[in-house]
Amino acid sequence: MLNVDQFKNAAHLLTHARLSSMPLDLAEDLTPSTESEAYALQAEVSRQLGNSRLGLPVGHKIGCTTPVMQAFLAIHSPCAGDIFAATVLQNNAQLSRARYRRFGVECEIVVELSRDIPPDAAPFTRETISSAVGAVIAGIEIVDDRYEDYRSLGTPTLIADNFFNAGCVLGDPVREWGRLDLATLEGRTLVNGKEVGCGNGAMVLGHPLEALVWLANSRASRRLGLRRGDFVFLGSLVETKWLNAGDSIRIEVEALGALDITVLPSESSVATAPFERLTSAG
Repeated sequence: MLNVDQFKNAAHLLTHARLSSMPLDLAEDLTPSTESEAYALQAEVSRQLGNSRLGLPVGHKIGCTTPVMQAFLAIHSPCAGDIFAATVLQNNAQLSRARYRRFGVECEIVVELSRDIPPDAAPFTRETISSAVGAVIAGIEIVDDRYEDYRSLGTPTLIADNFFNAGCVLGDPVREWGRLDLATLEGRTLVNGKEVGCGNGAMVLGHPLEALVWLANSRASRRLGLRRGDFVFLGSLVETKWLNAGDSIRIEVEALGALDITVLPSESSVATAPFERLTSAG
């Protein structure tokens, strides 16, 4: 268990590594040992990042909700992280390769909340939480592997560091989503015009909204809720795809639409500050 000084030092190092896009290197005595400790550390890191150029947390990501991602990361239970305002893009995007150490994308179904989900209303079920979903959206989660070997870090450290998240691209919200069978929606990832993976909503804990249920109950256990207007990435339908400068990526989710990313060369002068290198195109 981290003492007060260790907790403060770990939060400072995690925040600095994120803002500088540097590899994360926590000494053993600064490493969280449990998921509970990890989420407490994540909350402090997110508070500090919220006062930085990244802006406030405006959404959430849930990792390891599908068999393909659990196998890929060798982590067999969901893990959550925060997404910050300045890293959110709409529709199509141009991203500089220089922004990231190891740049990847994930194909996801996203929900937007139309009302608060207070912690004192837990426990939640799919039936009780579906009325809080105001829209369903196609999304690309942007991830960055800033680690020498993430498998050696342990799951709590990855959680404390917001579980690989480096931003996202959101499509247009589909507000009449009740007509859709979210479990059967198919998504696919294309890199340079070639399909490299596909999946469907049933891969997400049996139904995409089960991931939202998990997040709401997990946060309620820490006396935290979810807010109206928050968006939640529910988990990737396709294994993470790592990208290089010059790549073009398309994510398509049935009935929700398609999103595109162009990866600009490292020497591109999109901007200078890390978060400013994310720009919407068109």
